[in-house]
Amino acid sequence: MNLLQNISVTLMLLFSYLSSLNSTIFNNEVNQCTIPPELQKEIASYKTVVNRIIHSLLVGDLQNTTYRRLAEFIDKFGNRIAGSENLENAIDYMLNKSVELGLENVHSEEVYVPHWVRGNESAVLIQPRYQNLNMLGLGSSVGTPVDGITAEAVVVDSFEELENIAAHVYGKIVIFNERYISYGETVKYRQFAASKAAEQGAVATLVRSITPFSLNTPHTGWQDYSDNVTKIPTACITAEDSHMLRRMQDRGERIIIKLKMEAQTFSPKLSRNTIAEIKGGEKPEKVVVVSGHLDSWDVGEGAMDDGGGAFLSWNSLVILKYLGLRPKRTLRAILWTAEEEGLVGAQAYVKAHKNETQNFNFVMESDEGTFTPLGLKYTGIPDGKCVLEAILSLLKDINTTTVEEPADGGPDITFWLSEGIPGASLLNRAESYFWYHHSAADTMDVEDPEALNLATALWASVAYVVADITADMPRKPGQFL
Repeated sequence: MNLLQNISVTLMLLFSYLSSLNSTIFNNEVNQCTIPPELQKEIASYKTVVNRIIHSLLVGDLQNTTYRRLAEFIDKFGNRIAGSENLENAIDYMLNKSVELGLENVHSEEVYVPHWVRGNESAVLIQPRYQNLNMLGLGSSVGTPVDGITAEAVVVDSFEELENIAAHVYGKIVIFNERYISYGETVKYRQFAASKAAEQGAVATLVRSITPFSLNTPHTGWQDYSDNVTKIPTACITAEDSHMLRRMQDRGERIIIKLKMEAQTFSPKLSRNTIAEIKGGEKPEKVVVVSGHLDSWDVGEGAMDDGGGAFLSWNSLVILKYLGLRPKRTLRAILWTAEEEGLVGAQAYVKAHKNETQNFNFVMESDEGTFTPLGLKYTGIPDGKCVLEAILSLLKDINTTTVEEPADGGPDITFWLSEGIPGASLLNRAESYFWYHHSAADTMDVEDPEALNLATALWASVAYVVADITADMPRKPGQFL
């Protein structure tokens, strides 16, 4: 920003603070919340602190630090699949950086994680014409024989269609040309296509990538074999090729494909969750968690999924430490390992810390992009939503005041949410998230410095205020202790 913009932002924050003194935003008749007036007043008193955080990130000496630190990390390590030496080197780097930048109780906690290696792979259309098909093997897939699999292919648009043509599937490669509805709905084809087709005697599957938009880019991801079903090779192909193959079949053309995959699964390897804190000044045993996962897929750079989310959480603590802001409760950043293979690091952490669960006051995770922030997605009782709305009203200058439900952008924290611990994920303009997700397009070019500034201002402000206010986040109606 230039000097004029700096002055403009500073004046905007000042005028907002002055106007907030007479604001009725916390009036119970307006928001119909049951939080006590004294808590409403206490939250309002954090406006100066929040403005300081915002100013430091938008126009101050902390501007673009999340972007720069993430870019340095991504350029140094690139993608970081679980079980790889690269991920472990990245974890060491984050531990060393955390100590260097003054965070506290910096340590790692060991977790055994899956170790799947892609190897060389290819898919070639042999008939009705020759064409290399862009593909990516799906996680945990078995490989093909050394010479590959050459077989006739059949295209289906759904599991129901597969069942309808079951008599014609034996010995064939099944291509799933499913329609994208939403990630949550459509991902079942990536997860279960191999086993569904194997039950009918298929020798391999190719699945249309789970994405609403494609520039001929395949999107990988973990898949799950069912028990007592033959494991067959499975990979994703692009939406464009999937559509083409369906058109060929509809014209009555015979489709033959040669698939070669060197994929292998090895014994689990030791990895680590990465932890760093700002210890609470008055109630250190009580914890507010901010988190993201440090591992990624083995294509692209993992900048968006979930480098941005991991650095949003981690750098929020670094910034609060730099600003000398120590809350009453402990702020704990957790960078999960092996999220992509099934929330492996989070499950291990929850199990290891089950005796501490009641001391977890609030849990946060960012794992659905760090585009322009809008607010938070929340899981918990209505009283807690009212508290968050009051806190987010302090951030109206950067237009991040929306609270939606539930917190579906934080998969690793779902174990705690299911136990009644309130939590939130980042609500952001993530309409294009699944364009890049699990593909070679997930690079630093997806990240925007200004969006990261705004997201960090939101994340750091909420984490600090929640960790510092007198009352715990409520788990039962009217529970403000």
